[in-house]
Amino acid sequence: MTPVAVDRQTLERAKLATFAFFLLAGVAFASWASRIADAKNDLGLGAGELGATLFAMSVGSVLALPLTGRVVERFGVVRTIRAGMIAAALGAVVVGLGVDTFASRPVVMGGLFLLGVGVGGWDVAMNLEATDVERHLGRAIMPHFHAAFSGGTVLTALLGAGLSWANVPILAHLSVVAVLVTVAGLWALRSCLPHEATAAGATAAHKATTGEKSASAWREPRTLLIGLVVLVAAFTEGTANDWLAVAFHEGHQLPTWAGVLAFATFLTCMTVGRIVGTSLLDEHGRVPVLRVCFTLAIIGSAMVIFGNAWLAFVGAAIWGVGASLGFPVGMSAAADDQARAAARMSVIATIGYAAFLAGPPLLGFLGDHWGVLKSLTVVGAGAILALLIVPVTREPQRAVDHAAEPAQPVG
Repeated sequence: MTPVAVDRQTLERAKLATFAFFLLAGVAFASWASRIADAKNDLGLGAGELGATLFAMSVGSVLALPLTGRVVERFGVVRTIRAGMIAAALGAVVVGLGVDTFASRPVVMGGLFLLGVGVGGWDVAMNLEATDVERHLGRAIMPHFHAAFSGGTVLTALLGAGLSWANVPILAHLSVVAVLVTVAGLWALRSCLPHEATAAGATAAHKATTGEKSASAWREPRTLLIGLVVLVAAFTEGTANDWLAVAFHEGHQLPTWAGVLAFATFLTCMTVGRIVGTSLLDEHGRVPVLRVCFTLAIIGSAMVIFGNAWLAFVGAAIWGVGASLGFPVGMSAAADDQARAAARMSVIATIGYAAFLAGPPLLGFLGDHWGVLKSLTVVGAGAILALLIVPVTREPQRAVDHAAEPAQPVG
């Protein structure tokens, strides 16, 4: 069964809706990330305790990811994104209650677990919708969708810096964001592509005719290696998300709001990297562009660790560019074969999110022994590993041969 054609107007609405999904996901995530340093201080947590607390969100995401492909196939992209948004919103409110009302680390961890489940399911489902929009457009656009995510995190991090400076309660901050994200997200869901045109529909049709199971993607060497690239990319990005503000505050002795500004600097440059990177990918291909990115991540993280405060801000910017393309390119590589996109994306996302599972406790453990700032050296080590295996993301020959051809009309 071939997915149904869509007209140009429907496709454009779906494209805008997909941008909204990524933007809102960035807002939902960064609303919490921008207040991590404040929560750490309010709850009186050490680095190791903070790492264990953040681990709860990682567990929620990793548990949700392997199931999301099957959930999408059964209930559709729209219902899966809707459920993820609602779960994430409820989780954010519980986190705020845990910090401000109950001053309870277990309550915060429960909220983070729910937030992780919501964000994990939401993430895979919106990436599946994005790959289908990209396929109908006939040109690369995935990094632009991820730029919308990081753009949402930039705006939210800047807002978070101001709210941190003004001592606005975390509960009030996260509750307002939860309501706004849910309302806007439910509105955008009205413009998704028809269910028959989704990547999940193609996968279900492929399995119906071949008897192939999604679990077989776990036995594909290329899929697993792409997953490893995405894992390093997620670790490179996620480490900054969770620890950069804390590292600037504790390692460079800056106020918490200045640490959040460093986080915003990282996110801004990551957003720019994703916007500019799409044309570079079309011109030079995935492999050379990713090699440059991971090299920049090594240089930028080293400047953050070993430079003075001002040089560290420059390093955060370079690090942001270096972290910009690994995750979206991995998602696109997962969808090179549209019929296997859902199964492979679920596998690759699960492997990638293992970075969020292992990252917080690893950095917390190292932070207790070396200090948070010096513990960031593991970012460079991971990027070196990624440099060795990025060739697995290379485009299929057919995609390279026709990359310069104009997009085919839709409808």
